[in-house]
Amino acid sequence: MTDTNKFPDPAYRDTVLAPLFDAAKTHYAPGVRAINRAHLVMLAEEGILPREVAGQIARALVAIDAELDLPALTYTGEHEDYFFLVEAELKRRLGPDVAGALHTARSRNDMDHTVFKLVLRAKTDRLLAQCMDLAQALIGTARRERDTLIVAYTHGQPAQPSTYGHYLAAMIEVFIRDGQRLCDAREGLDHCPMGAAAITTSGFAINRHRMAELLGFAAPMRNSYGCIASVDYVTGLYSAIKLMFLHMGRVIQDMQFWSAFEVGQLYVPNSMVQISSIMPQKRNPVPIEHLRHLASMTVGRCDAVVNTMHNTPFTDMNDSEGEVQVAGYSAFGSAERVLALLRALIPACSIRADRVAANMDAACVTVTELADTLVRSEGISFRQAHEIAATTANDVIGRGVALGQGFDAFRLAFITETGRKPGLDASGFADAVSPQTFITRRDRFGGPAPAALDAAFVHYEYELAESFQIHQLRRDRMAQATNDLDAAFNALATE
Repeated sequence: MTDTNKFPDPAYRDTVLAPLFDAAKTHYAPGVRAINRAHLVMLAEEGILPREVAGQIARALVAIDAELDLPALTYTGEHEDYFFLVEAELKRRLGPDVAGALHTARSRNDMDHTVFKLVLRAKTDRLLAQCMDLAQALIGTARRERDTLIVAYTHGQPAQPSTYGHYLAAMIEVFIRDGQRLCDAREGLDHCPMGAAAITTSGFAINRHRMAELLGFAAPMRNSYGCIASVDYVTGLYSAIKLMFLHMGRVIQDMQFWSAFEVGQLYVPNSMVQISSIMPQKRNPVPIEHLRHLASMTVGRCDAVVNTMHNTPFTDMNDSEGEVQVAGYSAFGSAERVLALLRALIPACSIRADRVAANMDAACVTVTELADTLVRSEGISFRQAHEIAATTANDVIGRGVALGQGFDAFRLAFITETGRKPGLDASGFADAVSPQTFITRRDRFGGPAPAALDAAFVHYEYELAESFQIHQLRRDRMAQATNDLDAAFNALATE
């Protein structure tokens, strides 16, 4: 019969504590190490601990790091978690009084949320770096494809001519906004909970700003209750990641549609194509399918984290800690795979001009410009021009010929609608329905004409440069903090 008075119960040990210990070994040990060292430095600098006592603890921490083979450890239940394992090692070396001094004015509550932020900070910075690399590649590809004609679709049907560069520019704008949301969420990771202790800070004269500085945070998080109760740094981050990959999935879906045999305007190179095991004629652009399901898995993993926080109490709780934090890391894993694959795929793809031309001819996608031209050159209303253009399009589609061959039908429709002959001759008609004319005349702000796109590319690069600068400033601050912490801690350990 199990001894129900002895902690931990085997079921609790095996289902909760052991997995948490393994997670701590994998993800949190470096953060705990940094927190221990920074807290010790702060206690010594503020005179809360004598320097000779702090020095003993520092040397013991160095010895623990050198002697403890963390990857080889198996959870036994002897110590509740990794935190208590380190504390037990300190007690074994220094005795309980000196060892316990390290925990002055702190709690596992503020330590937990600090270490979670340290891990999320590193993962988010890596994700942001990938985002900026992809954005740069997208801008480069859009510049390359600035004048490459495509058929733009609405409601799944051919709509108007555009350029691949213009389409990618739309994707870039959304991606930049998604990146800005992720940057904003990253700001929520840059405030340090240390010093909040369990809930209300401490009666000791701790220096919370120094702790934040040593750990590379921008500042301490102000309200001590919020330090241990607020989880918006989690929900905000995963919501931002979710939106990025939800939006990305829509572009990926277009790539699947464009590469279908019946459309065929996107060519996926052979290096990204798998051949059927039984049907030798098939080219399967399966990386697009993997992109789609990996993006969807990222969205789902983010939802799992955010939804776990639903209807939970506004206090320190396990619902936002331990296993939930680890579950969220899988979202970063699938997100990074999407970014890396998309970074390789989009620059490698090209547009098939023959299929674009054939689809344009079959669908009369330039007929909008014919109507616009009639309004400008013939002085008729747009409704009249629309009717003439629609009649012309119906005629050529019925005959299975390109819109450029519809001058006679146009002329008859114009006479029928207006009671007079058009001033537009066959040459002017051909120019009005040309895809190149369509693009060139749409030179408004945000349009697909070359000058408008060039201006957009300059703006995107400016925004991207700002993101690079912010990212680099953070990296510099964290690197300086690491150097400062190492120097201060080593000074204690060698006294």
